Amino acid sequence: MSAPRRKAAPAAKPTKPSPVARPKGNGNRPAVVRMKRIFDQLKAERFPNCQKLAEDLEVSAKTIQRDIEVMTDQLGLPIDYDAQEHGYYFTEAVHEFPTVQVTQGELLALLVAQKSIEQYRGTPYHAQLETAFAKLLAPLDGMTGYAPSDQVVSFKVSAPAVHELDVFDRLGRAISDQVETTFDYRKPGATAPAPRRVQPLHLTHREGRWYLIGHDLDRGAMRTFALGRVDEVELSARWFERPKDFSVDRYFAAALGVRNGTGDHRVRIRFSALAADHVRDRFWHESQEIRDLPDGRLELSLQLADLLEAERLILQWGGQAEALEPTELRSRLAAAGKAIARTHG
Repeated sequence: MSAPRRKAAPAAKPTKPSPVARPKGNGNRPAVVRMKRIFDQLKAERFPNCQKLAEDLEVSAKTIQRDIEVMTDQLGLPIDYDAQEHGYYFTEAVHEFPTVQVTQGELLALLVAQKSIEQYRGTPYHAQLETAFAKLLAPLDGMTGYAPSDQVVSFKVSAPAVHELDVFDRLGRAISDQVETTFDYRKPGATAPAPRRVQPLHLTHREGRWYLIGHDLDRGAMRTFALGRVDEVELSARWFERPKDFSVDRYFAAALGVRNGTGDHRVRIRFSALAADHVRDRFWHESQEIRDLPDGRLELSLQLADLLEAERLILQWGGQAEALEPTELRSRLAAAGKAIARTHG
């Protein structure tokens, strides 16, 4: 335990320490790690000064001065300067470094966010995200009582294929530069790709896959393209003006997943008691309305622009889900059911 030290007789505290050259090395360590090292030297009564600390920690003297100001003003540590010893000291006993107070729930949330960045592996954002989270979590490890561990939470995510990474990079540059692109695109079920001319606006990760949103010049309408089915991307020299009113949230406002459309369908689905808990525990859409029925069943209502994804949702539950409206959806499901029966008959 550090004993209190009598404050020195009137002495001027240095206001602008002489800067030292910043050598190459570990100068990018988090600030809290530097402060912990400064704290240890103060507690050991070594009277560290800015220049010596700067040399030890491989940063500038100004950085050390800022660290000490933060330790004094924000962490409340009783630090003062002793002109006779040419260094800093504690004016009263200090037992422990002020820890970063993080609850178990907050740490779990950080860990979940850290694990979720795996879906960006291979993209230009992955390295930046990993670095950012390393800086966030480093001060917590061993200082909060909750050490982040892979045993707490895990994710199984699909990283983009190698082919998609090249496509992602090219389209990302086209969006940034606002230039038109051409590429080959294979629609679901098609045997061969077809050429597209697109003004690319946005890359989005939805439903576990990467998609491009852009204005299809030949069709004169907005379209969504799965990156896994895009090939031979070429950037043109033709610049376009990005629509000022484009919003990805508004674009997908009437989509259950990624399927957009021009329709306006009131979809109502009744789920069995077996499926009800699974449906109730998930957020489906901004328009959703959930009504619990007396016998344990549940009704889910949605307002959608396209029926395909609603059809797929009902089919995956088999006999545990029934489309109540619209009639078009019931007819499509009846036809799909007959086709399944023929296939498996």
